[in-house]
Amino acid sequence: MQETPKTDINSIAPKSGDDSLARRDALFEEKDDALRKDVHALGNMIGELLAEQGSEQLFNVVENARRLAIEAREAEQRDDSQLTALVDKLSPEMARDLIRGFSTYFQLVNSAEQVHRIRRRRDYLKDRSTRQPGAFDDTIFRLRDAGLSLNECLELINQLEIMPVFTPHPTETTRRTMLRKQQHIIRLMVEIQNPALTPQEASAALERIRADVTAIWQTEENPSEAATVADELEQMLFFLTDVIYPVIPSIYESIEQALRDAYGQEAENTRIKTFFQFGSWVGGDIANNHNITARTIRETLARQRSLILDLYHKECTMLAEKLSQSESRVGVDIRIKEHIESYSSQFPRARGNLTHRYRDMPYRLFLRLIVERLQSTYDDDIFPYESAEQLIDDLQLIATSLRNHRGQNAGLFAVERLIRRVETFGFYMLSLDIRQNARDIQKAVGCALEQTDWVKQAEAERLETIRNALNSNESPSDTLTNDTKRTLAVFQTLSYCRRRYGKRAIGSFIVSNCRGVDDVMAALLLGSWGDLRSRNGNVRLDVTPLFETVSELAQGPGIVRQLINDDTYQNHLRGRGNYQTVMIGNSEYSAEGGFMSSRWALQWARNTLVDVFDTTNIKATIFHGRSGTATRDGKADSVSYGRLHATENGEAVNARYGVRGIAARTMEKTFSTVALATGLPEKRDGAEIKFWGNIMNIAGNESSKKYQTLVFETEHFHDYFRLATPVDVIERFRLGTDTSKEEADELGPMPNGRQPVPWSFAWTQSRHMLPSWYGAGSGLDSAIQEHGIDTLRTMARDWPFFNGLLTDAQTALAIADLDIARSYSMLAGDLHDKFYPEIRAEYDLTVKHVLAIREQEGLLDKNATLRRSIRLRNPYVDPMSLLQVELLKRWRAEGCNNGNLLDALLASINGIARGLQTAG
Repeated sequence: MQETPKTDINSIAPKSGDDSLARRDALFEEKDDALRKDVHALGNMIGELLAEQGSEQLFNVVENARRLAIEAREAEQRDDSQLTALVDKLSPEMARDLIRGFSTYFQLVNSAEQVHRIRRRRDYLKDRSTRQPGAFDDTIFRLRDAGLSLNECLELINQLEIMPVFTPHPTETTRRTMLRKQQHIIRLMVEIQNPALTPQEASAALERIRADVTAIWQTEENPSEAATVADELEQMLFFLTDVIYPVIPSIYESIEQALRDAYGQEAENTRIKTFFQFGSWVGGDIANNHNITARTIRETLARQRSLILDLYHKECTMLAEKLSQSESRVGVDIRIKEHIESYSSQFPRARGNLTHRYRDMPYRLFLRLIVERLQSTYDDDIFPYESAEQLIDDLQLIATSLRNHRGQNAGLFAVERLIRRVETFGFYMLSLDIRQNARDIQKAVGCALEQTDWVKQAEAERLETIRNALNSNESPSDTLTNDTKRTLAVFQTLSYCRRRYGKRAIGSFIVSNCRGVDDVMAALLLGSWGDLRSRNGNVRLDVTPLFETVSELAQGPGIVRQLINDDTYQNHLRGRGNYQTVMIGNSEYSAEGGFMSSRWALQWARNTLVDVFDTTNIKATIFHGRSGTATRDGKADSVSYGRLHATENGEAVNARYGVRGIAARTMEKTFSTVALATGLPEKRDGAEIKFWGNIMNIAGNESSKKYQTLVFETEHFHDYFRLATPVDVIERFRLGTDTSKEEADELGPMPNGRQPVPWSFAWTQSRHMLPSWYGAGSGLDSAIQEHGIDTLRTMARDWPFFNGLLTDAQTALAIADLDIARSYSMLAGDLHDKFYPEIRAEYDLTVKHVLAIREQEGLLDKNATLRRSIRLRNPYVDPMSLLQVELLKRWRAEGCNNGNLLDALLASINGIARGLQTAG
């Protein structure tokens, strides 16, 4: 009997007899019905894939593991013993396939959720009567309704500066081909929603999804070798070239349309300035990857340049085809003709290659000559573009001529889109930040000054020596160690890259673990020695001190105040247009003091830095390294002076920028946060904020005491960390890029100045999520004891900082699973009984107080979307976690030398990270 053709994605819906599916249905609200259908259909597709591409045995193992995980969670008394018994029997090969099956499921569920977000956004856009919170029109109308005139609104928007800065993924370097397949699946899922499709067209789209899913299964996702900087770069650049580059013009078009909707005819011809720029640490983060050298920096920027020039080349070629206007039919500005003559003398072959019939098409001819000049720029040949500004000038000539000669509907739109892109990406695509440890900078300076006791000298003594060297333009010693030569070569490369790729190609030079003014001045001196000193004595380097730990954050504002009042540094600032960036926090910022005290230290440092800069004429940027949390839930505590610079951690990039519709929404929400925080700043009672701050001091101090007692003062906790998490496996991803395992053991779990192990990521893998909540319960308990629960409820309701802190704590508590964590903890042997009960008790206390302050029955009661997402994934993450525990047990028992077990473990790391959609 012939099989009935499938006509849409729901035709592969799972069998109704599966009781677990009915239970899963309860996770979805009515508004998410389309998502429910997609998840069911894709889940069934995975089942068919496992049976077809794997084996019936694999299909049964996956289904049994999923069923047992659900039953364990739904039982009155949580019991994972049957699930543990199942995974304990698996061979390394079967374990890898099971992990791959669940990981592929997560890919598709993540895709389904992204499609649903796009679908919901489109619903808002189609319904003009309702504005989506955080949307462009919602933001502009809120500004207008608050009393801002059009000119005031434009002045506000035109002062904004937004720079997401991308960092590498801690473990994963997905191939471009896999990322493109994932994007293709999402596009097809969106396409299938089109009601105009015929059944045959929908069926064909569905089969293309099946083909992509099968191809993903048959392709090795991650190289077995440790990731190189080039691997990390290619993954990150995919999101720039394939997602952000196409989307960026629409961001400004949407804002300009919102201005017209809000202000009417008055805003008809408005063009706002380009305020989104993008940065990167990939290829420049020497502090985290000591394999990065001057050569790495050059190769990184060269790769970025080649990709962006290629995109401009293709787009100009397409524009030449579009702009076919004949001079006999429409006029053209004289300057276009003049440029054609000038360029033709440089590229006679390009004009000669055009047939006679095209020679009266001035725009086409000029664009062909622009393409030729871009090619010359790419090849470093004759008459290249010296800067992106020269390309913009050429494109502006075309745009102006089109406006002057009835071309508004004959290509102007496409030309203006390209201008936006060139304004955004220049000839470098991303500004590359360089990050180096203050200790290494000081060692290089001491060597170059031939002072063997340099690091032992008092800060004031070092500072005076550096000032004298800068003011007298003293040269470094001729006798340098290899490490010092390598450090100086980095600064020499920065000078070269600024000249070759443009001033904005090099972003901040970040001094990590900055402990004093002398650390910043030492970097400035190295810049002076590295050919960055101009003829007028200005060092063309934006040195950015980074304050990460609680102690550094406490000292940071004082250091900055000293710095900007230093006469020698003031001369430098004047030469840089009085521009200064300070960075606070980073991916591991909570590791020293724990979640609550670190968040409060970060908030205090930010507010105090604003107070410091408010008394000066310095154009300050406070750069936040907090994993993109600045824009979650509309928080505006990372916005200062209309500027937002914040890291986008590698593990979050795919979720935030993986698809064009999602990337557009991410940038939309970021714009909304920055614009509203700048244009409509919240006015708070100073006395009330001070009172709440005192309460946070109490909570933060008690939280820090609890955390530090466990992590730093309790004997053998470092041993527990290394046994109760897969940190030894995670190190294999990046072994050799920073410090060795032996150095990691010697330095401890959170060494000062260097972080050889991804602390938060390891705790996330083991489902503890410990750095994201531990100590918060004790901190809240002390605050409640002294000030009462009602006071903290008022703080949560009326203080965005405290509200955001509780939101993030609640999310971490919901993602954590202390029952699964117990299995990891038992890998530590006798240390389990020493540490796990204390961790569990603090977890329970934290949950208790968070729920009491929020007045909730359960975690995430008021966030149905996130609650659904976590519960949807748990039956698939749980088996992988328990399997990882078993694999760790076997691998360690064999001396960590079994390659098959290691491969399975490496797969489990990425699978769990993908399932949890976080790296801590």
